[in-house]
Amino acid sequence: MTLQSSGAAAGDTGIADLGPWFHNLHLPDGTQTAPDHPLGDFPAFKWRQLQRAVPADLSGSRVLDIGCNAGFYSFELARRGAQVLGIDHDPHYLTQARWAGERYGLNKVVEFRRMGVYDLGELDECFDLVLFLGVLYHLRYPMLGLDLACQKVRGRLLLQTLTLPGDEQVGPPDDLTLDERDLLLEPGWPRLAFIERRMADDPTNWWLANAAAVEAMLRSCGLHVVDRPGHEMWAAERDQPFRHSAELDRATGQSR
Repeated sequence: MTLQSSGAAAGDTGIADLGPWFHNLHLPDGTQTAPDHPLGDFPAFKWRQLQRAVPADLSGSRVLDIGCNAGFYSFELARRGAQVLGIDHDPHYLTQARWAGERYGLNKVVEFRRMGVYDLGELDECFDLVLFLGVLYHLRYPMLGLDLACQKVRGRLLLQTLTLPGDEQVGPPDDLTLDERDLLLEPGWPRLAFIERRMADDPTNWWLANAAAVEAMLRSCGLHVVDRPGHEMWAAERDQPFRHSAELDRATGQSR
């Protein structure tokens, strides 16, 4: 999604200098980084839904925020006591996040690092909480990205992604014969729609899954859904070992 605000808030020229902003951060001096955001007070209104799936006290917890952008969620989790690693592939967003972290006084408990989803195999640690918000549908290789994110989950994964309409779900059969392919067209079958060109004027919006596919993909990673805190949001925890490590290692070059 490419909707952004210039961030030309009165009273702090640093905000405008670092624009455009996609996160509307409410800074300690009362200014906001994107007060004219086309989505409203984003992502604060998303956080109000999501926060019920996050412990109020995260003291001693280690958190990974994948695709952290300007750091809104990283800062919220740090305020709850977590040590946070926020990663993003875009240096513009990371510059914003570090600048904001200094103003919040959180730069000792939040680290921002330039990494993409496909670089997660380079991280040697797992995390008590992993945020994977607004990222999945931007990935040309969504199952690979989700596999890599889930490998970092020691406790809980919070996932948000744009989805296809409909919440119908069918129970997956143990096997499917070649003659039963019509079942794949039934409402509720796990399905991803490929966006060949653009959506919302963004060429990185590649896939939209239906809710059934999101949950099926999580199960394939060895996680099960424990909460639906809001629309297009899932909280999941591990209940099965990951069964595809060898293939994942080959896909990421880790087997060399």
